[in-house]
Amino acid sequence: MDNQISRYAALLCDIGVRVEPGQDVAVNAQIEHAALARAVADHAYARGARYVDIWYWDPFAKRSRLRHAPTETLSWTPGWLDTRYERLAETRGALVNIVGDPHPRLLSGLDEHRCGLDRMPALASRLHVQTRGLVAWTFGCCPTEAWAQSLYGEPDAARLWDELAACLRLDTGDPVTAWNDHLHGLRRRAAQLSAWAFDTIHYRGPGTDLTAGLIPGSTWEISELDGPRGTPNLLNLPTEEVYTTPDWRHAEGTVTSTLPLAIAGTVAEPFTLTIEDGEIVHVSGGVGSDVIRAQMRTDAGARRLGELALVDGTSAVGRSGTVFLETLLDENARSHIAWGAGIPSVFPNWRELSAADLAARGVNQSQVHTDFMIGGPGLSITGTTAAGEQAVIIAADTWILRDR
Repeated sequence: MDNQISRYAALLCDIGVRVEPGQDVAVNAQIEHAALARAVADHAYARGARYVDIWYWDPFAKRSRLRHAPTETLSWTPGWLDTRYERLAETRGALVNIVGDPHPRLLSGLDEHRCGLDRMPALASRLHVQTRGLVAWTFGCCPTEAWAQSLYGEPDAARLWDELAACLRLDTGDPVTAWNDHLHGLRRRAAQLSAWAFDTIHYRGPGTDLTAGLIPGSTWEISELDGPRGTPNLLNLPTEEVYTTPDWRHAEGTVTSTLPLAIAGTVAEPFTLTIEDGEIVHVSGGVGSDVIRAQMRTDAGARRLGELALVDGTSAVGRSGTVFLETLLDENARSHIAWGAGIPSVFPNWRELSAADLAARGVNQSQVHTDFMIGGPGLSITGTTAAGEQAVIIAADTWILRDR
């Protein structure tokens, strides 16, 4: 596992954020992720980083807060953490987020409404510097015994590492080349979708009949972004998706999740959203539904759509057959959508656009962004152009779309 950790840390530094000499690097992790966080620090310093700041988050302290703190304080977040991201942006630094919740059900049994109010450690300031490309950033995941226990019923971290090695292409002789080849294929899909210039996307499957409008002039992208120093960074390792930002004002129908969603220390079982005139007006489901409802009260944008992402059955994550209870991985196993903030980088001149400009185009504005999985063999996805031309994109978990 030490070798896997080191190789993964190297990918996060070389393909994820592309650490440059003199750059400041921030690492977000939980205590159980220390081995990978330390390996990232070692590789970052070896590449000339000026300083590496590791911030460890402890979910058990959050549980204590949810059990005892006054309700009116739960949505407050500490300003000094906002300052951390602001200073990192000023120096055009890099941010490595390490996830992989060792205790995905830690908050189960607590009041779901209160759980939804406390969004730590997902700060709005972090979302801002990431979506606006003010820092180079990426997400990685760290297997732990506790996470393996929650998945397999035994603390077999080596088994979890073996599963992730295939998803991360660490089982190849040259992971960097393997990733470059994979990204080339994803870029081709994104270009293919952009060339169609669809006006709407229609999802149909069990419990799902949703039409989402797209924004004229927007493109489809992969999880890659030019950072503040002009070099591209890969936002997720692993990644299997192509995505765009919908026009939140033009969404109508129902959509049902097809995988459990780990959210705010609980696991939401399959749930259904009802959307009318772009607003999520109803959430139905069992465990975890109150957490979702509470999060959607954060601001007006939290009840609107912010992302459409397509993943088919060739996904290395999906082929593993494991539900990891970690959105970084599960969202790359199946097609997904998100409620909350839209992604501005789907416009060629996105850095020149203000929040007001984006909002006028239909890009949702919110302090939250939550992905949930809706794909699978039973879902068909069809695009329709403004002229009424239709094309199947995905059916039976297979990429169908032809070149235009």
